[in-house]
Amino acid sequence: MTHTSTAQHLTAIDLLRARDFPARPTRSAMVESGPGFHIAQLRAGEPFWDADPADVRETAEEFRDELEGLISALCLRWGEPEVLDLSAHLERAAMGMPVPPPLDSLCGYVPRVYAWRADGRWVAVGLGQGEPDLPFQLLAAVAAADTVR
Repeated sequence: MTHTSTAQHLTAIDLLRARDFPARPTRSAMVESGPGFHIAQLRAGEPFWDADPADVRETAEEFRDELEGLISALCLRWGEPEVLDLSAHLERAAMGMPVPPPLDSLCGYVPRVYAWRADGRWVAVGLGQGEPDLPFQLLAAVAAADTVR
């Protein structure tokens, strides 16, 4: 498993913060972008098909530790985060109701994000695993500060 560092994650977030938002939705292997937002996969694990439960727990702990380290580093920059539970957004999306970007995409990846507002941008990080057999994903999102309420 490839382990990434907090410094690498901070660099990726800073690059996203500096990047212009596209006029139309775009997607690459690691970044989903649209008008007013970017969502980047900072790290993804391997799927857990027929995995030993102990390996799953160990990987989950490793990803949680990585998220906590990133949150701590971002707290040093911008103070305590706002913790945003995305379950209501996921429910709205499942019912076909409108959910603003990037929350419409994020709620499908992670159950909650830790977010800050800095320099006209909304910056959030979160950890998710769509289903028990799927890989863990550490994500970062950057949006225009006025688009996320």
